[in-house]
Amino acid sequence: MQTVVKKWFRDKNSGFLDNGGGSDILVRKEDLVGCAFLKVGAVVEFECHVTKQGLIAKKVSLSHQKKFNNVNKTTKEFRFGVMT
Repeated sequence: MQTVVKKWFRDKNSGFLDNGGGSDILVRKEDLVGCAFLKVGAVVEFECHVTKQGLIAKKVSLSHQKKFNNVNKTTKEFRFGVMT
């Protein structure tokens, strides 16, 4: 699955991932792959597991996809034309 980091608490070594309209997904530092902490707004990929405490993310890694801001925008040089 893929989502965005909603909160990260460095002092608790855990945080939450956005789950759309549902309850947030808990993520712990020991479940991070290739990083020591997460930044709010970062896009991550993970496996979601259901436990008695709720949803928990496992094998969480940073996604290589960039955010979709300004994607597919092409800038063309504006040239004055002559209308006939």
